[in-house]
Amino acid sequence: MNHRSTLTARLRRLTAVVASPRLEPVLLVVTAAALTAGGIAWLSGARSLADLFWGLGTVSAVVPAVGWVLAALRRGHAGVDLIAVLALGGTLAVGEYLAGALIALMLATGRTLEAAAQRRASHDLRALLEHAPRSARRRTDAGVAMVPLAEVAVGDHLVVGPGEVVPVDGRVDSTAAVLDESVLTGEPLHVERTLGEAVRSGVVNAGGAFELRATATEQDSTYAGIVRLAQQAGAESAPVVRLADRYAAWFLPLSLVVAGLAWLVSGSAVRAVAVLVVATPCPLLLAAPVAIVSGLSRASRLGVVIRDGGALENLGRARTLLLDKTGTLTGGRPRVLDVIAAPGRKPTEVLRLAASLDQYSPHVLAQAIVDTAHERKLELSVPSDVTEEPGRGASGTVDRHQVSIGRVDTSDAQPPWAKAVDNRALLDGAAVAWLTIDGQPAGAVLLRDPVRHDAPRTLRHLRAAGIERLLMLTGDRAEPAREVAAVLGLDDVRAELTPADKVAAVREERAHAVTVMVGDGVNDAPALAAADIGVAMGARGSTASSEAADIVLTTDRVDRLADAVSIAVRARHIAVQSALGGMVMSLAAMAAAAFGLLPPAVGALLQEGIDVAVILNALRALRVDQAARPALTPAAEALVHRFAAEHDDLQDVLDAVRNAADRLSDSPGPQALAAVEETHRLLTERLLPHEYAEEHQLYPALAPTLGGPEATATMSRAHAEIGRLSRRIATHLQLAHADGGLPPEQLDDLRSCLYGLNTVLRLHFTQEEENYFSLAP
Repeated sequence: MNHRSTLTARLRRLTAVVASPRLEPVLLVVTAAALTAGGIAWLSGARSLADLFWGLGTVSAVVPAVGWVLAALRRGHAGVDLIAVLALGGTLAVGEYLAGALIALMLATGRTLEAAAQRRASHDLRALLEHAPRSARRRTDAGVAMVPLAEVAVGDHLVVGPGEVVPVDGRVDSTAAVLDESVLTGEPLHVERTLGEAVRSGVVNAGGAFELRATATEQDSTYAGIVRLAQQAGAESAPVVRLADRYAAWFLPLSLVVAGLAWLVSGSAVRAVAVLVVATPCPLLLAAPVAIVSGLSRASRLGVVIRDGGALENLGRARTLLLDKTGTLTGGRPRVLDVIAAPGRKPTEVLRLAASLDQYSPHVLAQAIVDTAHERKLELSVPSDVTEEPGRGASGTVDRHQVSIGRVDTSDAQPPWAKAVDNRALLDGAAVAWLTIDGQPAGAVLLRDPVRHDAPRTLRHLRAAGIERLLMLTGDRAEPAREVAAVLGLDDVRAELTPADKVAAVREERAHAVTVMVGDGVNDAPALAAADIGVAMGARGSTASSEAADIVLTTDRVDRLADAVSIAVRARHIAVQSALGGMVMSLAAMAAAAFGLLPPAVGALLQEGIDVAVILNALRALRVDQAARPALTPAAEALVHRFAAEHDDLQDVLDAVRNAADRLSDSPGPQALAAVEETHRLLTERLLPHEYAEEHQLYPALAPTLGGPEATATMSRAHAEIGRLSRRIATHLQLAHADGGLPPEQLDDLRSCLYGLNTVLRLHFTQEEENYFSLAP
């Protein structure tokens, strides 16, 4: 009994040694050196010395290969390494030392590549733990004291300072709290929680200090639950079985049966060894890994970091894709949707004044307004006496006027244009920043997190690559989530989900197909860990989501996900093709060897030829698949960037078109006519030249990439409609000037032209941005 325990302990020590992360690179150096030294000796005519070097290289691989086999057997399966051990032993038995050295080098190379990839697979949750607070400010009769978080009890009175993380679940115990809840919901807009409202741990205080009444301890709070969820989900993920091991499951016993039958029927052990020599599993040891590693290399060049070959293989088999909304399908930060001016004012001036005041504000909405003003090349003024009230907005002096931007007290006394703004914000799911000048409402800026320009093309390519089911999982409200899902043509949408709900949805989908989860926030980390393949938007996403993911998109482009799936499908196809092709050729050679038609030495040479053929085929995975992503010429790419910038610059023209139509609806007098005349001037001087340049410069440059001029025909038709409506507006202005004003019979048609032009322009801009501008990196 003691002898058996000692033997078991020695086997465990042996497998521990061969599992050392330092062994693979050392073995690679030794086998490469032995093969090279043997080659030099052979060329020098020293055949015996060459055999010695090659034999030593073969022997150096036998011991670790045995260890790998034992480790695999302890886990309950025999993989490709067992065939390698038999092949190495067979070459030593028949004196085919060169073949043995080549097999040893291939084995070492494959193991080194796999080990290097696996070292990157650190599915830890460091970022989750780093974000979690360790202490809290507790208010007592003696004052405010910092205490360890573990000491916080239900009912304690806590103080949360500006920029601090809420330590435990609780309720607001002061007037109001302005919070950044993006770490939990993914939504970039700040929210206000008033007295008595619930606040979850893990969110960030984006306003002034507030007081919190604890309703849970540290361990029972929301954030600790997210950490536990991610840990449990990661532990449940089954290890990926290598493609090579799946094929080895039947190739190994078949090789042994053929070798055994050859020996049994012929009575010659040489035939059995010859069978094992030609059964050397190089197509499995290198051909499949080379294709997978080539796919990893191709993906990395596009900014897609795939942690290991198993993740790439799994991605190539995926059929269901789950996507978070904010930061994945949308940009993850608010953008100006529209600018509305009060009667007598211009949208451009409203935006300029709002951005001038917001230059000093750290608020996420303020930054969006300032960025939009810069994109439209507006000249901002320097404000003075700026103050900001958390949750309300900023106020100060701009151009000798008292200006405020942010929230305002709504009342029944709102003017009609302001009520229309509130209605539109509700319909569009947008936030409103109101501008007041000297105490009077002057305009409003609508902001929303828009759908990424590259999202529609990405989802079309994903379906073309084999993804059969596309779902959105989001913590956002149902209305904006359904709108995004409808625009993108998703199969299903599930809104207002907690991190636990997302994990449950992932598990439900995993029961039916290989499932990919894509996200970018801390709240997505548990779902990423629970999926077969987790994909993190790592450019601006949280470190926690990147740590929990199998694949990280290092560029802020969701279309790289479609590229990754296409690369994975192609690499896996080539890997399977190489492995199966190599094994079929090996089986034919095994049959010849079994009948004595192929001596071991000739069999070794034939096997090397097979190896070279399948490896060269596997290297095709390095080539770019042009069908996956059309390649732009440098000139076309430059034009795309130019016209994309012009789209940003022309947003004020689109605002002016809608503003003129609204003025006609409110009061069709001289001011409304003046607004239409100004709009016509902007159309003539800025918009129509832009459309003409697109038609005659951009579209011809894109045609070769898109397959011919028919690809841009629908966009050209939109250009014609924009020109037609612009000419119709010009005709209305001529008639109005001739009649000394706008007669009633013109009003309806002119208003229809303006609203129609606004709709066509916004749709046309969106289509160009999604279909053409998204092609450029």
